[in-house]
Amino acid sequence: MNVEEARHIRSSSELNVGDQIEAWHNGKLFHRGTVTQTVAAMDLFWILDSRTGTRRLIDVEALVILRAAEPGPARAATRAPARTPSQPPHMPLFQAPSLSG
Repeated sequence: MNVEEARHIRSSSELNVGDQIEAWHNGKLFHRGTVTQTVAAMDLFWILDSRTGTRRLIDVEALVILRAAEPGPARAATRAPARTPSQPPHMPLFQAPSLSG
């Protein structure tokens, strides 16, 4: 059994409140979030979508449900290139000096 197969959820009865899931359709991530409630008899469950902050009803038969991947080992932070004096600092347009002579 590969890792992807082990993450696959086939029924809402396999989930518990607090589980982290991803809901995919046609190879695209539609929802990611925390399970808030399950209805095993109807194979439905609700999540709090981490991208939008909204509550979503998820149908196990309509989407491919995967347990969210565990975070990998921390990567070393990469340093951003130093800003050279020739590059002007970023200034939002509404704070920029007047452009009308």
